[in-house]
Amino acid sequence: MSVSVEKLEKNLVALEVTVEAEKFVSAVNQAAKVLAKKVNVPGFRKGKAPRRMVEQHVGKESLYDEALDQLVGPAYSEAVLESGIDPVDRPSVELVQIEEGKDLIFKAKVMVKPEVELGEYKGLKIEQSAAIISEEEVEEALKSKQQQHARLITLEEGKVENDDTVTLDFEGFTDGTPFLGGKAENYELVIGSGTFIPGFEEGLIGAEIGQPVEVNVTFPAEYHSAELAGKEAVFKTLIKKIQRKELSALDDEFAKDVSEFETLDELKTDLRNKLMKTTEMRVKDEHVRSIVSKVVDNASVEIPEVMINERINVMVDDLSRNLAQQGMTLEHYFQFTNSTEAAMKEELRPQAAESVKTDLVLETIAKVEGIEITEDELDEELKKASERHGQDAALLKRTLIARGELQFYKQSMNSQKTVNFLVEQNT
Repeated sequence: MSVSVEKLEKNLVALEVTVEAEKFVSAVNQAAKVLAKKVNVPGFRKGKAPRRMVEQHVGKESLYDEALDQLVGPAYSEAVLESGIDPVDRPSVELVQIEEGKDLIFKAKVMVKPEVELGEYKGLKIEQSAAIISEEEVEEALKSKQQQHARLITLEEGKVENDDTVTLDFEGFTDGTPFLGGKAENYELVIGSGTFIPGFEEGLIGAEIGQPVEVNVTFPAEYHSAELAGKEAVFKTLIKKIQRKELSALDDEFAKDVSEFETLDELKTDLRNKLMKTTEMRVKDEHVRSIVSKVVDNASVEIPEVMINERINVMVDDLSRNLAQQGMTLEHYFQFTNSTEAAMKEELRPQAAESVKTDLVLETIAKVEGIEITEDELDEELKKASERHGQDAALLKRTLIARGELQFYKQSMNSQKTVNFLVEQNT
């Protein structure tokens, strides 16, 4: 087999692949055996008809189609390896020559990974900001802890206030007619949570237990239900219960109740130390991101649209899996966010493009600088990962190999190693 490579516009290349005539004849003969088992040839049992009779029965075109199914895929894969290209999409295959007794020739056009033109990526001298926390942040953390340990007190009487948890019945109407999904009984709602459409929760503030209240709202113009989008509605509501938070006094007794410390000052010191560690980590992460972002901005590359679309699909799949862990589907997510899959994908496009560019730039720098993961480094990382999850390192490695994920694992490690290199070179 022989291969020639022709660069077309941008990141499109064409591989012209020539397969020896003998291989093509062998593939056609094998195709005849396969088809003989699938079709009924008069006078012969299935699988026993000679090639000539099979060809007469199904036609030469069907015979060639079957042979091409067997031959083109492996030949293309071999051509990719031989030519050294890095495809990012499926090829478009065009037959150039197909005739028994002659070489089979086909042309495969395919998008390939683009070339990156690196800019400055060393000696940028990007300083890391100092990690600073204020006493106000410590007080906010203390108040947050106070809120977390608040007790919910059921009121015998009173009016709804912001941050109350209310139990209510409601029914929604548009143009005087109830609408589907607009009714509920004994519904628990935290006022100010933003769970309902704008105006609903605010309209309940001041309502008393047992007193019917009508709340007027307007559905958002981009509401997920087209029947309700942009429409005015009236909700007839009845507050059945009000629960309000009762906060503990911030004193030594509070510290004893919610922590292992004896005094409030000790608790505040612990909160301060934790805030500082979190801030130090955030500042460090921001420093790393700023270096990588500058290096990526300095580089130039034309990214094929197919790579961006593929990254968007990965991001959507990740979101879907995360939602599933919370017992939610994408459809529910779109309802709650008044969005659609198409709109979300369009919003993700800039982020996806930047993500792809970052990967391409890091990969190129790794090649230029000879950065790669050794087997010892891989085994050490697998050992750490297995210890974190209580697994056997050798078993983890075999599992990754069996799933075809080991190379992706190494690529992720190599990206991180390249990022570490950039931090060393630009701080």
